[in-house]
Parts: sequence; structure tokens; C-alpha cells
Amino acid sequence: MTGKEARALRDEEIKVELERQRARLYQLRSQTVTEKVENTAQFQTVRRDIARLLTERRSRQIAKAPAKA
Repeated sequence: MTGKEARALRDEEIKVELERQRARLYQLRSQTVTEKVENTAQFQTVRRDIARLLTERRSRQIAKAPAKA
């Protein structure tokens, strides 16, 4: 997921995607305990996707909030 893709999502879609990515990260962590993970770069990719989504969600919250002068 790129930043452009994250910005194209609606607020509800961001929430759903965050849940999905966090579940994916949990699944990867579980796999490292029980079995081998074939591609360890997936950890970095999933964490970055989560960060992109959180950043976009926060920027929208800031934009909606009234400016404090």
C-alpha cells in the first residue's frame, strides 16, 4: 500500500484495513514461533502499511479539528 492508496480510502475503509493489517502482523508473529516465515521482509512491509494508515487517520483528525489560535 502506498501513501496515495491510503489517502484514497474512506475513514471506515481505513479502520477496516488497519484491523486487517494488525491481524496479518499478529499472524506473522505467530508463525515465527511455530514455524519458519519464508519472507521476513513481510514484517517491515506490514508495519509500514500500518504506519501509513495511522498517519492518514491522524492527519484527517487534525484537519477536522478547529484551529486553536
